[in-house]
Amino acid sequence: MARIDGAAGVQLEAPGVFSEVALPGLEAGGDDVVVEVAGCGLCHTDVGFAYGGVPTRHPLPLILGHEISGRVVDAGDHAAAWLGRSVIVPAVIPCDTCEACLAGRPTICRNQFMPGNDGHGGFATHVVVPARGLCAVPNRLPEGLTLEMLSVVADAVTTPFEAMVRASVGADDLVVIVGAGGIGGFAVQIAAASGATVVAIDVDDDRLALAAGHGATLTMNPKQIAPRAMKDSVRGLSRERGCGRIGTKIFEMSGTTAGQQTAFGLLDFGSQLAVVGYTSDKVEVRLSNLMALDAIARGNWGCAPANYPKALALVLDRKVKLEPFVDIRPFAELPELFAAASRHELRRRVIVTPNAVSRNAAVREMERTTA
Repeated sequence: MARIDGAAGVQLEAPGVFSEVALPGLEAGGDDVVVEVAGCGLCHTDVGFAYGGVPTRHPLPLILGHEISGRVVDAGDHAAAWLGRSVIVPAVIPCDTCEACLAGRPTICRNQFMPGNDGHGGFATHVVVPARGLCAVPNRLPEGLTLEMLSVVADAVTTPFEAMVRASVGADDLVVIVGAGGIGGFAVQIAAASGATVVAIDVDDDRLALAAGHGATLTMNPKQIAPRAMKDSVRGLSRERGCGRIGTKIFEMSGTTAGQQTAFGLLDFGSQLAVVGYTSDKVEVRLSNLMALDAIARGNWGCAPANYPKALALVLDRKVKLEPFVDIRPFAELPELFAAASRHELRRRVIVTPNAVSRNAAVREMERTTA
């Protein structure tokens, strides 16, 4: 074991209040590792912790961030094999020994560890996490990909991937993605890579254009199309393509009241509804529709670590593109990024990095000075 000195992070002191903090010397004991953070994604759940009144299980102050990629720089005696390896840290790390884990339901493990919730997370230069469930990353990545970009695999890619595995999405399916933003843009690609015909619904035309270029056959903006017309369009596409004949598979990814109402309104005979986005707001729906349509609704909390390598493979094989959907920014911008996220102003999935100046920031500065 080696003591890691000079670690630092940005912690949440109180709702909406952030501060930079120096961390004491970090060491990994037993089954833990210290990961030098390459990148950490900013998730809607983090915004809920910071602004939405959602309590963290570890009391504040706390360093948030659960979408982490990086390199193992220290390892406990039982995790030495990970030393020096590049990894993705699961957003939800189950214990592997409780009744839920042994029953094949690791995402509802009550002993789970979630970085940025049960302990310090990835908005730091280093983070201490359990070694169990770590997803190994190849040393050589495909052109255009970097280790920091792969941080979004920890949640924004794997969570919709888990939802689609549970729904058994395949070539005969018509998949509707409601919310083509931070996780929905990846969901469109995952569904398309599975051979499904994909419909993307969002209130942002730029997001819809991006979805159309990455697997969506049909895009619709609820601000421009009435709910009944959207449902008729989905049914028409199903008839035209000969898919989804025994029920569309609808994935709510927006985490908004309006998005969840839209998704529920699209339920048809035999449909499956997966609730992936989160909002603390209440949504008024008629649950009897599930009975009348013989439909199914379910959610999923993160992704089982065993499925991470399969989701990562889609990214490494370039079936799921990250570059058009992410924006890499420095840690110094975290407070303003949280504020912008709370106002729904971010256009892409933000990844923060300990580097003083991010790649995207440098590009923006070049554009500004040459304009």
